[in-house]
Amino acid sequence: MDIINPAEAWRELAERYRRMSDEEILNLARQISELTDFARQALTSELSHRGLKPPPAEAPAAPRPEPPPDSPYAEDCELADLCKVWSRADAQQVQTLLDRAGIPFYMGEEKAVRADAVTSSFPNGVAVQVMSVGLPYAYRALQEYQPADEPVHGAEDECCSCEEHCPKCHSTEVIFQELLPGAPSAKDSSPKFQWLCDECGHQWEDDGIVQD
Repeated sequence: MDIINPAEAWRELAERYRRMSDEEILNLARQISELTDFARQALTSELSHRGLKPPPAEAPAAPRPEPPPDSPYAEDCELADLCKVWSRADAQQVQTLLDRAGIPFYMGEEKAVRADAVTSSFPNGVAVQVMSVGLPYAYRALQEYQPADEPVHGAEDECCSCEEHCPKCHSTEVIFQELLPGAPSAKDSSPKFQWLCDECGHQWEDDGIVQD
């Protein structure tokens, strides 16, 4: 059985739905219960991006894609914290940026896939999560994020948590270049993220985890 690469599945489905007309998207939404997990997530993002409302009876919960337990991509599909939002307006802004980039996300303990579906308490901060494989792309998508309701005492820490910085000069002017496949024969075959510092020109690879 072929093993599905989550990142490739997202990109292919997102591109396919992007080319469909509004009528075709709405017709597909009526059959959302028959779609795969990856297709449901991609369709939900496209509906939100276009401002289309799916038929009430078929309103999706967009379950999280689960790879087979022995899949080499199982670790990539684990959820990782991206940032926190402190108001529905900020949550909507994050949703718009991630939808535009075609990146699936989950908000709050209820794992909402739309800002207007969040039931968690915004004054306490609502966590936004994406799959680990999508973290570098999500960081890039949030470069234009301008929170309006972030607590003053946590704003600096929260901002830093979403930034990759150069291990040589510590600049945050970092450019994500590409996702490198892991070596099949290596003990750790997880894909690596290749970065370039726009400040000093240093290049490096890591696991996509922001280092302190």
